[in-house]
Amino acid sequence: MAEIRTEALSHVYSAGTPFERTAIEAVSLAIPQGQFVGVIGHTGSGKSTFIQHLNALLLPSGGRVLSGGEDINRDKKSRRDIKWKVGLVFQYPEYQLFEETVYADIAFGPKNMELSPEEVDQRVREAAGFVGVESLFERSPLELSGGQKRRIAIAGVIAMRPEVLVLDEPTAGLDPEGCGQIMENIKNYREQTGATVVIVSHDMDGAAALTERLLVFNEGRLAMDGTPEEIFSRPEELLAMGLAVPRPTAIALALKERGLELDGPVYTRPQLKAAILRAWRAREGRAGTC
Repeated sequence: MAEIRTEALSHVYSAGTPFERTAIEAVSLAIPQGQFVGVIGHTGSGKSTFIQHLNALLLPSGGRVLSGGEDINRDKKSRRDIKWKVGLVFQYPEYQLFEETVYADIAFGPKNMELSPEEVDQRVREAAGFVGVESLFERSPLELSGGQKRRIAIAGVIAMRPEVLVLDEPTAGLDPEGCGQIMENIKNYREQTGATVVIVSHDMDGAAALTERLLVFNEGRLAMDGTPEEIFSRPEELLAMGLAVPRPTAIALALKERGLELDGPVYTRPQLKAAILRAWRAREGRAGTC
């Protein structure tokens, strides 16, 4: 699949009423094929509205969304076709599980694509393998843990083999172990398939460690767009927007306030450790020359 591009994309809820609200305004960007993109922003910043335009779930109030240079909303067929190419996993997707077995839930999407039973079975087993739920096929989804349900819901979208996988807060409400498993599943899926992945997340540590590009939304506009290194080298601006920063960045800021001179970008644990060691050695070196 070619890149996804938005041109001056805007969306207004309840237009023409007393409740009119502009959710996103004039968002223009391009996401190349195969890129791993994180989308961050405070609640109400427009990030979820933005991603729902990528598979025509929402129609723009202004601007366009293009796939391979073609407007995905040009007609009903285009809007239908893009839903098979861009798979969207909603926040708390486990609430949408409804089949009697895990196998049937994962198979629901491929069956609706009118594939042969053999092709459906292959896709179900492949998707289950990506998220590690092959042993749960005969279980009821309702009997499983929150993390297991989340992985099954993600597998149901993966089974349709989307060229772009979009996830809205995939680790919301999970314990640290569940969060780590989900993020590892997503990482492995992207590495093995080469699919484009767009993930909305409040987990700054996960976003820093896994993504190669970050989009920062603030008050409906694209406030920042860059690599994790570029974005997290501006922690004061992120904090001013009401956002958190990765824990290593927060620790580095606190140490700087206490007089420890840390150099370089710090947004992962290895970077923090290396920066502290450099600063400590530099301090010892200056002390030794006195």
